[in-house]
Amino acid sequence: MRFDVVVIGSGFGGSVAALRLAEKGYSVAVLEAGRRFADADFPKTSWRVRRFLWAPALGCYGIQRITLLRPDRGHDGAGVLVLSGAGVGGGSLVYANTLYRPLDAFYRDPQWRDIADWKAELAPHYDTAERMLGVTVYDRTTPADEAMRKVAERMGVADTFHPTPVGVFLGMPGQSVPDPYFDGEGPERAGCLHCGECMTGCRHNAKNTLVKNYLWLAERAGAQILPMSTVTAVKPVEGGGYRVELARTGARFGRRRRAAGGGVIEAGQVVFAAGALGTQRLLHAMKASGDLPHLSDRVGALTRTNSESLVGATVLPGQARRQGLRYTEGVAITSSFHPDERTHIEPVRYGRGSNAMGLLQSALTDGGPGRGRRWAKAMFRWPFAYVRAMSVRDWSNRTIIALVMQSADNSLTVRLRRGGLRSTQGHGAPNPTWIPAGNEAVRLLAEEIGGLPGGALPEVLDIPLTAHILGGAVIGADAEHGVVDPYQRVFGHPGLHVADGAAVAANLGVNPSLTITAQAERAFAAWPVKGQRDLRPALGEPYRKITEA
Repeated sequence: MRFDVVVIGSGFGGSVAALRLAEKGYSVAVLEAGRRFADADFPKTSWRVRRFLWAPALGCYGIQRITLLRPDRGHDGAGVLVLSGAGVGGGSLVYANTLYRPLDAFYRDPQWRDIADWKAELAPHYDTAERMLGVTVYDRTTPADEAMRKVAERMGVADTFHPTPVGVFLGMPGQSVPDPYFDGEGPERAGCLHCGECMTGCRHNAKNTLVKNYLWLAERAGAQILPMSTVTAVKPVEGGGYRVELARTGARFGRRRRAAGGGVIEAGQVVFAAGALGTQRLLHAMKASGDLPHLSDRVGALTRTNSESLVGATVLPGQARRQGLRYTEGVAITSSFHPDERTHIEPVRYGRGSNAMGLLQSALTDGGPGRGRRWAKAMFRWPFAYVRAMSVRDWSNRTIIALVMQSADNSLTVRLRRGGLRSTQGHGAPNPTWIPAGNEAVRLLAEEIGGLPGGALPEVLDIPLTAHILGGAVIGADAEHGVVDPYQRVFGHPGLHVADGAAVAANLGVNPSLTITAQAERAFAAWPVKGQRDLRPALGEPYRKITEA
């Protein structure tokens, strides 16, 4: 099989590539390691492990991928537990449908600020991304929002509290109508039920996942999506183009490993969009094997966690029942506030019965020396309260998760070690293992709802959680400073491109999906229509802004 372009991954970057390149006349194949989901295929709760979690070795082909990025202990190691998506539609299947533009510090980051006026360059592409993803401001106030508003008031920043822009068709609950975002030409949609089930997969046809917009349109423009296809290598072909080798996801032996096209697809150009860690893993392996000898040594540098922390507050089960709490009400994220200019806090929820992620909760502890001792002291000070609070029974209904994000300049460096990815502290400040403003907010939140403040169990070991791993193949002025140029073309290897979160150069301080989409829209707007002249400067030449092709 041969295509003009092979896109590896079907998330926010890959879906944009598929649609825009198909519209420009290219033959496009999208290779996705995960399966295809209809709305009815999503799990009813997070306890439906085979449909919720991604662990092919265990027969689990769900939408939630959990990856431990282990610390490289011999080199100032720093680990992180990463939550990401899987399946046709990538992270859009499992994300919280929250679509913010980033804080101003993102555009001013030293990694790329001297290349272009990024705020001005990206603005029209944010507009396009918002229209395509159906962004609307959430129009209800939930019990969790009321509690967070009071926390913002107590922290002296009540004026920063606001509802969330979300990619959800609110409409009339449960009522199916033609998709208004495509003038009635798209699939029928149903109004949101405000059930909080967004992050286990919306079974109600209300969430604007990529299969409802970009991928839906891409397939009708001729793009082919090949699910359950794991890319194992990308190799240059003599005379130009690339050979993409793939295997059927989860298969281990013999003929069962053969994927579409007999396990090999050739393409003139390849777009890496397998998620920040997936793209990094492929690039690292190809550089180590010698297949990409001119690949920048900056692969893995400036890997970002969005400077995140996941904390929360939980009410004891009996108290929650007496009060009739319903913290599941709403979409996944409904509001946010800013305790300072670089920090952003959002209340997050799972739907009723989706309590599996409660297994990661623990007592809240501040970071620094002696953190383990402080954790043990907190646990033994109120042992019965914490044992009851950390029960997963009705956990989602009595818990407000707080997602804390920052636009701070910190990073990890990711390297390939013995076949796996390992991380060390990178450029800038050390990657945070806790965020003081977040811990303060959660303690106040616990007071407001009459509960206990909580953190994530891995953070006791100084391993933070992030739902937004970014970077590692970032935009730079040249190969000494980045992996891709400002048009997201891989330095040293014409025909290779990076279109996912791996190309994001800085922490955003907000959920990154809209930015990944906008950056991809900008990159593919500059591609020539098939058969026409490429107006972009040659790969390796200084950046020059062009009129869209």
